[in-house]
Amino acid sequence: MSVLLRGVLIYGEEPATDVLIDDGQIVAIGTDLDAADADVVEAAGQILLPGFVDLHTHLREPGREDTETIETGSAAAALGGYTAVFAMANTSPVADSVVVTDHVWRRGQEVGLVDVHPVGAITVGLAGKQLAEMATMAAGVGKVRLFSDDGHCVDDPLIMRRALEYSSSLGVLIAQHAEEPRLTVGALAHEGPTAARLGLAGWPRAAEESIVARDALLARDAGSRVHICHASTAGTVELLKWARGQGISITAEVTPHHLLLDDSRLETYDAVNKVNPPLREASDVEALRRGLADGTVDCVATDHAPHAEQDKCCEFSQARPGMLGLETALSIVVQTMVEPGLLDWRGVARVMSERPAEIVGLPDQGRPVEVGEIANLTLVDPNASWTVVGKDLASVAHNTPFEAMTLRGRVTTTLLRGRITVRDSAVRTSSEV
Repeated sequence: MSVLLRGVLIYGEEPATDVLIDDGQIVAIGTDLDAADADVVEAAGQILLPGFVDLHTHLREPGREDTETIETGSAAAALGGYTAVFAMANTSPVADSVVVTDHVWRRGQEVGLVDVHPVGAITVGLAGKQLAEMATMAAGVGKVRLFSDDGHCVDDPLIMRRALEYSSSLGVLIAQHAEEPRLTVGALAHEGPTAARLGLAGWPRAAEESIVARDALLARDAGSRVHICHASTAGTVELLKWARGQGISITAEVTPHHLLLDDSRLETYDAVNKVNPPLREASDVEALRRGLADGTVDCVATDHAPHAEQDKCCEFSQARPGMLGLETALSIVVQTMVEPGLLDWRGVARVMSERPAEIVGLPDQGRPVEVGEIANLTLVDPNASWTVVGKDLASVAHNTPFEAMTLRGRVTTTLLRGRITVRDSAVRTSSEV
């Protein structure tokens, strides 16, 4: 069936226009379009963007389906405007073999709400000792193109060097969780006045920045690319600028929570605010926003990390780090980047769709909203206000740090290859799509 989007603002720009979609592609853009039997979406004043791409999600399947599944995570992603997500390797069993990565891909295709791309582990068991069979995973049905031990840093420089060399020959990307583990033993919060006052062991910026600097040099010598997961410090932003100035191929992502929240949130000892890397100081938040605006930080990635209630509602020191992020990401970007004038809606498309798709080489995502392009699309009502309620989110888990916050800007419709997966801010069932 054809779909007609009526009265949309492409990239938020006037004039309003209609967009006709047929057989998974945009076939016409203009005023007063009509198509017999088309499914008409009345979207006057809504903003049409390419579907979002998330390079960093934790969908927990296989192994922790009590906290998230590929089905529930896909629903959350579609509600957040995503048409492709990358599922991290720290599952149980670890996604360090083609058996697991192919399962994740196939399961995502069965659900059919977003493309779930498996992330392969860099090392066997995330142990940092022996390279995983990257070539086998890259050649599998899931066609793994991104590898990461996220949750663990590949701290051995020789192992990291070999991974970068190997990735170059395979045409895949290594994504590093930048954390020098010898500097974070027992760490619970950003090392600064807040942690000192609260009696929480500090996590220094240097733990991240030393690995970013090291891996930039390793990538330079290997002639390969490296991607930095969840950048969190002003120093990392400066190191990215320096590395690019040296001609080093390095990219980086920032999470929505690091764009909005700082370590003052820890005053209540509520473990919903515990995350890895930790919430930093307000000066880091400002540097990350500026870095995202000027392109030093390439893209937004959610680091969506569902956790069971018992893993969060406990002593701060015992709680698991991580936050939900898929359904709230767009609204947080609106609040931190659009409303202050740091990004316009074309900028939102760049950091949430186009640039992440480019980084991992997805040919069918992050494409221009033009005739002939695949219809992976997202409609946003920029004036809609909504209040975050964790139990009402699609994820199995409820650990959102944005509980009870009223946010502006909400995804109303998501299309995956021309199929409506979310309509009127509600995910469609498999029978409907």
